[in-house]
Amino acid sequence: MPPVAVPTVSPRVRGARRIAAALAAAGLAFALAACAPDPVSQQYLEGGNQGYISGEFAVTEIGEADRGEPVEWAGVTETGEALSSEDVAGEVVVVNFWYAQCDPCRAEAADLESVWQEYQADGVRFVGINTRDQADQAISFAEKHGVTYPSIIDVHDGAVKLAFVAATPVNATPVTLVLDREGRVAARIIGQLESASILSTLVGETLEEGA
Repeated sequence: MPPVAVPTVSPRVRGARRIAAALAAAGLAFALAACAPDPVSQQYLEGGNQGYISGEFAVTEIGEADRGEPVEWAGVTETGEALSSEDVAGEVVVVNFWYAQCDPCRAEAADLESVWQEYQADGVRFVGINTRDQADQAISFAEKHGVTYPSIIDVHDGAVKLAFVAATPVNATPVTLVLDREGRVAARIIGQLESASILSTLVGETLEEGA
């Protein structure tokens, strides 16, 4: 009997399936696409000025061949330390846009910290981008919610937010980005992260690239 051919499945497809499974397990409605338009992006383009997400939760993965240029950014953290894309060069980086009075930001804080603890030993870096608060408010938030990774205070000139304008609606909060080792946006989560497993899967898939 001749051997039976087994179809191969690409890593990108396997990753999408794992993300879909994580989303389904969390009981979430979602959109999973490559560079597809979403309600919040449209809201920004139409001049919406909402402080936080009210549209659909959406996860976007971007294939390696379709990613743009590396994003260069720099700022000062809540503890007064300079932090930039040069400091995390060569690492997978998770960037989360947030502010203290944002209800979804408070709700997702524990899940973000959980994934940070999961991947910290693998060299993954987490950076918060606080878009509205002063340093003392950010520090208070971190202490209350057990957040141990640094946040850049971007309220003064919005320079970091503007650096990512091609990847995320600047009026949307929260938004979480996963950057590959070249500093390019590999994945985007719009809205509250309601399951740590979703972000964990995205980070794990990005770590596997080129390994």
